[in-house]
Amino acid sequence: MNWITNSVLPKIKALVQQREVPDNFWTKCPSCDEMIFHRQLEENLQVCPHCDHHMRLDAETRLRTLFDDGAYTKIELPKQATADPLKFRDKKRYADRLKEAQAKTGSQDAILIAHGQLGGMPAVAGVFSFAFMGGSMGVAVGDALLRAAELAVAQKAALVVFPSSGGARMQEGILSLMQMPRTVIATEIVKDAGLPFVVVLTNPTTGGVTASFAMLGDIHLAEPGAIIGFAGQRVIQETIREQLPEGFQRSEYLLEHGMVDMVVRRQDIKTTLANILGLIGNPRPSAEVVLLSTQDGNEKGSESGPEAQPS
Repeated sequence: MNWITNSVLPKIKALVQQREVPDNFWTKCPSCDEMIFHRQLEENLQVCPHCDHHMRLDAETRLRTLFDDGAYTKIELPKQATADPLKFRDKKRYADRLKEAQAKTGSQDAILIAHGQLGGMPAVAGVFSFAFMGGSMGVAVGDALLRAAELAVAQKAALVVFPSSGGARMQEGILSLMQMPRTVIATEIVKDAGLPFVVVLTNPTTGGVTASFAMLGDIHLAEPGAIIGFAGQRVIQETIREQLPEGFQRSEYLLEHGMVDMVVRRQDIKTTLANILGLIGNPRPSAEVVLLSTQDGNEKGSESGPEAQPS
């Protein structure tokens, strides 16, 4: 009977045994609990087809779906002189956490900067990656946004930023908080050049990111159901000792109270941005600064344009 045990039974078991299905084939929607096939979810840009819940979208996919024909060029971000300026350590060293996040996401830090065509117009985009330490804002993110602003001015392009962040990066202490005024400067660079600065608020946009550049756009769009605020809802309730209204800090609530201009489904964001840029355009500054060489070799600025023309 050994031939039955050793040969026949294993073949029968192989035929009737159910194959294990990989975990990543199906995703359970956190809102409606429906199971969604992974290909359907990818085609729908991580939006539940049953309840329209917007899940997080990775930065690379965001860029690919934003620019015309999915064509864009990422720029190399400036390298920090010291990756771990405070030698911070909690359960792990900060340097180790950075290496883990870089290996997990394939990015140097919590933001990607790219440029390309959006609706036939030049645009520079900054997209946060929540998968990289919660999209936290440290020195590298501040450097990246300043570089994005300079690139937008050089290309006479709009700057579009997609924040998704828990706020400042605690492992960098006061240096992370200094990125708030630095990112405000980045927005001023773009606005002083007469170029559009548009913010698309995604889930979540909180902390020091909300308290700086994320609320300084010329136009604010938001994805449905996104949490947008500074402190968390529980912290606010415990501080003021009052029950907050339903939907507080959600994008729809902010739209009703005038802090967001439009709530736009993810599939419609590219078209909406293209329409906005088409309406407001990428105007040149009213007075261009022209560098003139003096006899002593120094450079001085003079203004040209309607304001600078002699009467």
